[in-house]
Formats: sequence, structure tokens, C-alpha cells
Amino acid sequence: QVHVEESGGGLVQPGDSLRLTCTASGSISLAAAWEWYRQSPGNARERVARITPDFGPIYADSVQGRFTISSDDAKNMAYLQMNTLRPEDTAVYSCRIVTGPIYSDYWGQGTQVTVSS
Repeated sequence: QVHVEESGGGLVQPGDSLRLTCTASGSISLAAAWEWYRQSPGNARERVARITPDFGPIYADSVQGRFTISSDDAKNMAYLQMNTLRPEDTAVYSCRIVTGPIYSDYWGQGTQVTVSS
């Protein structure tokens, strides 16, 4: 079994930065992909970033140029550096890890990010 936990959320002002951390523990043979999602009340869940060893990072248009995803597979951790935050970035941010060689995926509970003046 794999446990996933996010940390680093909080209340910030517009223009500020935050760094989210995703930590996976348990039996992980291969971290095939790390993803960050977000969901705010009344809105569908949105994938904001994804990183894989072979193809590198991809981002949603809404965060391109402001957010950076990275991972440390040796530590089973991933990060989401969020810069120039906007009120519309307010959401619960969740981490998903896709593992192999037999496909499995695991989610964390999420961490709240609130951007408000």
C-alpha cells in the first residue's frame, strides 16, 4: 500500500509564492508520473501539472509560466512551486502518483491554498 500526503498550503496574498510538497511512502517500485490537481467549490477538478521521467513537465494553460513541478524519485517526493499567485488559484491541491510496473495510482487528501488580500 502507498500513502500520499501533501503539505505546504496556506493563506497568501496575491502575487505571493507557495511551495507544495507531496510525499509518498510505502511499496513503490517505480514512480511513473507525479501529478498535481486542484479543485475549488463548484468547479471540476483540474490537472495543473504533470511530470514523468521520459517526457518532462506539462502544465495547464492557467498556470503555465507561474507554476513549476519537480520530483525527487529517490525520495518519493514531488513539489509544486507556485509563483505570482492569483485569487483564482484558490483551491484544494491534491497530489497523485502513478506507479509501475503494474499500473496503480494513489491520491493524497489535499492541502488548501487560499489567495486573498
